[in-house]
Amino acid sequence: MRIQKQFSTFLPKEICELIRTAGVKEEDIQEIRMNTGQPLILKVQGKEIFPTLSGKISEEYREGFIISETMLKETFEFVCRHSVYAYEEEIRQGFITIEGGHRVGLAGQAVVEKEKVRNLKYISGLNIRIASEVKGCAQKVMKSIANKQKIYNTLIISPPCSGKTTLLRDCIRMISNGFETVPGVRVGVVDERGEIGAAFRGIPQNDLGIRTDILDRMPKAEGILMLIRSMAPRVVAVDEIGSALDMEALKNACLSGCNIIATIHGASPYEIYEKTIFENIKANNMFQRYIVLKPGKMGEVKGIYDEDLKKIS
Repeated sequence: MRIQKQFSTFLPKEICELIRTAGVKEEDIQEIRMNTGQPLILKVQGKEIFPTLSGKISEEYREGFIISETMLKETFEFVCRHSVYAYEEEIRQGFITIEGGHRVGLAGQAVVEKEKVRNLKYISGLNIRIASEVKGCAQKVMKSIANKQKIYNTLIISPPCSGKTTLLRDCIRMISNGFETVPGVRVGVVDERGEIGAAFRGIPQNDLGIRTDILDRMPKAEGILMLIRSMAPRVVAVDEIGSALDMEALKNACLSGCNIIATIHGASPYEIYEKTIFENIKANNMFQRYIVLKPGKMGEVKGIYDEDLKKIS
């Protein structure tokens, strides 16, 4: 399979063999965690498992395969394609995006100069998050957020690891391509953390649609204004808004005639309103649709609400 072939480009043969004999489907693997002196951990459909040398899977960490310092170093060199210097900027940000859009999170000792992180050294932990997309997962919400006449400003709300980015990604694809009787429109995406498009060397590895322009690793506030000036999007999409600057940029997008779709960590619209930086969301009627996801259910919708917080689905 595609993912299994890519494993061999950034994992030692021994680790690839452990994964192969673990008896799990490659497409179900969400994370591969490696820490020096600790067992290899695979996150599969939200559950942690520990591959063993015998080829079996254990739910007990004491029986898992232990990652050596040499093996972690070898994996890190594979991830950097044996050129750590070439990835210095990404390392400083704490992660590296590799071919396929997979993100490798890094843990180690920070090198700090003038109160800023300049680099990471003595890498001791890797968290390989396998990029995935679920085409069609937004089908169940699209009729509530878009029709022939209008695309509603939409905020997707969920706790971490509940599928909000996956849902956002498919909303972008469907709005860009068009669906049923709704024509496609130009979408501008500011992908500050590289998780929406999973771009590798500037090229999105995920399908964001035929009318989508993406700014990869660009701060949201700056990127939104840049897209409006240069690419004339009808819809602006961002992931995980979290600052007053983000909110101001989204407000400016609305004033410029754009519709917006965004995500935020939270359990409900009411919880969002309690945060100081978002206190004007409802007062300004910035969003007409709120999609709330169930915690830990990977994209399962708990409810869809209108601007008055009346449940419509």
